[in-house]
Amino acid sequence: MAVYVMYLAIAMALTLVATPLVKKLAVRWGAVDKPDHRKVHTRIMPRLGGLAIYISFAICFFLFVPKTKEALSIFIGGTIIVITGAIDDRYQISPKAKLLGQIIAATIVMVGGLRVELFNLPFDGQINFSWLLSIPITMLWVVGVTNAVNLIDGLDGLAAGVSGIALLAMSVMAFMMANTLAILFGVILLGAVIGFLFFNFHPAKIFMGDTGSLFLGFNLAALSVLGFKQVALMAFIVPILILGVPLSDTFYAIVRRWLHKEPIFQPDKNHLHHCLLSMGYSHRKTVIVIYSISAVFALSAVLLSQSKQWAAVIFIGVLLILLEMGSEAVGLMGKKTGPLLRFVRLFRVREERLENTRSGK
Repeated sequence: MAVYVMYLAIAMALTLVATPLVKKLAVRWGAVDKPDHRKVHTRIMPRLGGLAIYISFAICFFLFVPKTKEALSIFIGGTIIVITGAIDDRYQISPKAKLLGQIIAATIVMVGGLRVELFNLPFDGQINFSWLLSIPITMLWVVGVTNAVNLIDGLDGLAAGVSGIALLAMSVMAFMMANTLAILFGVILLGAVIGFLFFNFHPAKIFMGDTGSLFLGFNLAALSVLGFKQVALMAFIVPILILGVPLSDTFYAIVRRWLHKEPIFQPDKNHLHHCLLSMGYSHRKTVIVIYSISAVFALSAVLLSQSKQWAAVIFIGVLLILLEMGSEAVGLMGKKTGPLLRFVRLFRVREERLENTRSGK
């Protein structure tokens, strides 16, 4: 345990040193973020901060991580993602070009042997995938998680903090399963993220940009495949819960745009952080609230992995209902009330009418 804490501290220190240097590079190179109608900040900010996270990660990778085929594939794929994100932070490339970089990175990870090959189901069930199914499922997972983290990067410290909480949970799970490679990746990335948060938490001095959000999303996706292949309980429920905030926000964005007949990839201001800001929460409080939600998801994942299967199924059902009600309450589905809350209100009105009838009113 002590050696992992040391690795985390080294990664954090490296990011603390690298971030001011990257900030100067971003300004000189012109990788800056200008305010617009969708963004919360009101002044030009240097981005490219994710490069500092990558530099810290790369140094620690070469110093401490065994150079297995799986480890090298994650590192090379992550490097391609960083290059893609850095080019976008400077030149604003098209979504198709960014997607191409993600597909190449995901392909490298799969060539390295990281693929979703089975689903472990409740009550000792299992679904095994042939390579024809394994490849598209893995591709969808890696690209989906990568973009999910990118989508929540809308407030100071939000994507970094949520990713840090997810990395902590994954590291704990990997430690419980004695998965050394997953632990190393988890603690090194966690240390790098913590170091970056000193500069990125509100009020931010630098943004991580697509360089950082895509890199963290990619590594979270790859780490989940690396670390949870053999989880006894529904292999992908655990990482889905750990990544509950970015994945659910992305899911509701897709549903919301489909319901309103808007293009799926069209940006809007109805993500979770936008909704909380519109409810009157301050910038800092909004981030802390989302941190808290992410921590609940992460803790639930850890507890779920240790639960009996029948209890886990009930727990997941209750959690999904609470998630839906919460999303409807804050307006993730749009301004109109969602179906669950509408049902609750109708039930409440019906109960009030029955009570009034009984009392003779």
